[in-house]
Amino acid sequence: MDLKEKTIVITGAAQGLGAEMAREIAQQGANLALVDLDKSKLDETVRACSSAGVRAEGYAVDVTNESAVETLFASVKSDFRSVDGLINNAGITNDGLLVKGKNGKVSKKMALPDFRKVIDVDMVAVFLCGREAAVQMIEGGHGGAIINISSISRAGNIGQSNYTAAKAGVAAMTVTWAKELARYGIRAAGIAPGFCETRMVSAIPSDIQDRITATIPARRFGALMRSRARHVSFWKTIISMGAFWKLMVAFGSDGHRVFLSFFLTIRADHFKGGGSGGH
Repeated sequence: MDLKEKTIVITGAAQGLGAEMAREIAQQGANLALVDLDKSKLDETVRACSSAGVRAEGYAVDVTNESAVETLFASVKSDFRSVDGLINNAGITNDGLLVKGKNGKVSKKMALPDFRKVIDVDMVAVFLCGREAAVQMIEGGHGGAIINISSISRAGNIGQSNYTAAKAGVAAMTVTWAKELARYGIRAAGIAPGFCETRMVSAIPSDIQDRITATIPARRFGALMRSRARHVSFWKTIISMGAFWKLMVAFGSDGHRVFLSFFLTIRADHFKGGGSGGH
């Protein structure tokens, strides 16, 4: 798929990795349907992409709402005439221990609403947007590509029962979609970013940040500005790759942990200093 004049939908596009991807993909000539609830920052991304000479439209939509997502993709189809690619990037964290105890007494439990909120944004929204993008691609008869953002935390991370469950679900769901949708000319791939200098990561307490960076060979978080060129080249490759993959490929970009499923080999240092750590 040549990205020029193709329509790519990006969720969570107001800031962080989503905004950076949008700006760089605009440079490749793709038109962009950008989705986020933060309309003010979303408008900034839309203006930045439009300055590259492509069409960019913003949609302030709650991607956890089924009817809103259905309306969103119908609107994108009407506005742009096609949906050629989707990057499921929207995500949040709401960290906390499953239970917190001391001296045989439990002082705090993770509340069900706190668990469900992250599951809704980080996994249910991926399902809804992926489903509706697939509907538009199949009915349009042209296939396309769906990229889901998972996380290195999908393997489990202390204090993130909700986030890790969601990101593991996204990884598994992507494998399923790759198997189901290939017959329609739709490719599905997953990216598992490491920790980066984003709003979400900056909210982590400094002492925990120090413990995280101690496990990364580069001893620092990825910087979006430094990694932009590498990553947009990579994203373009994923979106435009002509061959079909039998199974999903999940890439870990924390600088030293890389998981690959079948048929693709890539060097870990290609991703050093990249990722979003959760957008």
